[in-house]
Amino acid sequence: MFFGSIAKLVRMEPAVKRRAYSSPRRAQAARQTKAAILAASRPLFISQGYAGTTVAAIAEDAGVAVDTVYASVGRKPQVFRLLLESALSGTDEEVPALERDYVKQIEATSDAVVKLAVYAEAVTSIQGRLAPLFVVVRQAAATEPELAALWTSIAERRLTNMRLFAASLQRTGQLRPELSIEKVADIVWSMNSPDYYLLLVKERGWKPQDFQTWLLEAWQRLLLTA
Repeated sequence: MFFGSIAKLVRMEPAVKRRAYSSPRRAQAARQTKAAILAASRPLFISQGYAGTTVAAIAEDAGVAVDTVYASVGRKPQVFRLLLESALSGTDEEVPALERDYVKQIEATSDAVVKLAVYAEAVTSIQGRLAPLFVVVRQAAATEPELAALWTSIAERRLTNMRLFAASLQRTGQLRPELSIEKVADIVWSMNSPDYYLLLVKERGWKPQDFQTWLLEAWQRLLLTA
């Protein structure tokens, strides 16, 4: 009778729902750890190359355990991928192109010159972060298929985005009439590449501001009606 009563009481007791544990402090700590890993990995990859950089070295410079690197970001290819994505977005996270601030600014104006000016500034800022990593990819691509495939994917995304940018320029009515969207995309794609930035800024010693000014002036002459 006693055990039966307990069983009855247990069955009648309303179920207690477990509350999902969410700690803003823990989330903030995770973001800081990821940022530290990226900050430590960038100079290592640039100075030591892809093959010469180890997860152990990244962990040591970031002040974390090797297992923390794996748990927070992943294997070395995942670390480098996030490093590339953060260089593109200017944050510690991957941000889709259409959600980036400069893209929203481009879409918010109907003037082609303003669109080009915003994009020239964005390209200069992005390549300051991305171009040194491109050198790492270029050196490692022959022996690191995963890295080569990653860079090919980013290059293809860039061309797709340039078609969208070209269409945005075309809607202003200020493009030279003989230029197709595909031709405009190709022109901008070739000039916003890491190679182009490295040739002028790294090899020829241009200041980034001079590069930005050149991009805007060149695009205006090449793409827009007088």
